[in-house]
Amino acid sequence: MLLVTGGAGYIGTHVTRALSTSGREVVVVDDLSSGHPELLPAEVPVEVGSVLDTDFLMDVIDMYDVDAVVHLAGWKAFDESITRPSYYYRQNVHGMQSVLAAMVRLDVRRIVFSSSAAVYGTVDDGTVTEETPAIPESPYGRTKLICEWLLRDVAAAEGIDWVALRYFNVAGAGDMKLADRGVHNLIPRVFQAIDRGERPSVFGDTYDTPDGTCIRDYIHVTDLADAHATVIDAMDSAPMASVYNVGCGYGASVLDVMRAAQQASGVPFDWQIDEPRAGDPASVVADATRIRTELGWKARHDLDDIVSSAWEAWSVSRKATMTASRQGAALAVGAL
Repeated sequence: MLLVTGGAGYIGTHVTRALSTSGREVVVVDDLSSGHPELLPAEVPVEVGSVLDTDFLMDVIDMYDVDAVVHLAGWKAFDESITRPSYYYRQNVHGMQSVLAAMVRLDVRRIVFSSSAAVYGTVDDGTVTEETPAIPESPYGRTKLICEWLLRDVAAAEGIDWVALRYFNVAGAGDMKLADRGVHNLIPRVFQAIDRGERPSVFGDTYDTPDGTCIRDYIHVTDLADAHATVIDAMDSAPMASVYNVGCGYGASVLDVMRAAQQASGVPFDWQIDEPRAGDPASVVADATRIRTELGWKARHDLDDIVSSAWEAWSVSRKATMTASRQGAALAVGAL
């Protein structure tokens, strides 16, 4: 049985579905702070609780006879981490420590960890391999790097097989019900602005890039989910202690995303230029050669696929919210 922490969140629902579809038995742990368990397959049990509670994790591991963990639970907003660093260190680093403690006590010896390209910070040429020096520039990025260090050290001491997947910018939707509702992610923020008739914000246009805006490697969430299934399959057949970049291998600027959103939505919106965010690197793009050559995984979707799928799911989510609001209003009127 696989334990997926944070398995009811945006990325978690996609990963859990991919693992379940591949024939794996999965149990999800989620505190439901942003999770939606109703979007998971009916056969997947959900245990509600925090990864900070080691005793709770041990109970779940014991109850379901867990033999491997996919650790996704954590907080991930770059800008929020700057204003709430203590909270991010507690949730992310202490969360990892708690997961590892529960695994060690119950002899679970395999883990896949959700890391991030935020560990790299600013890089000279904008493209990073797994050997690129990790010099994160935000508390969020630092928590992910510390988690990787903690994982390496505990794994070496306890004989645990591990893989850390350094996600790049995850977006898109694999199902119309699985929209990204994250208020800190670029594409949902653009869609929110469109819905409100506002201009989306572009944070800075004077970076050393072709159009002056930040360049990122956008990875479709279904490709990311498939990467997890690929890694779990590989761990079944051989010991592992590896870090992998999970990205497309090419970058798109913020303005590229704006134009893709215009095309997907059919709305001819304009945007506004705001001040750059502190610690935002000009360009971070994955060199995903290692995971392709060692495990045979490769991203299949491009930026247009990502943004169009995200818009379709967003539209479905928006209609559902509007319908629920109208029904709630009708019930309220009927109660008068």
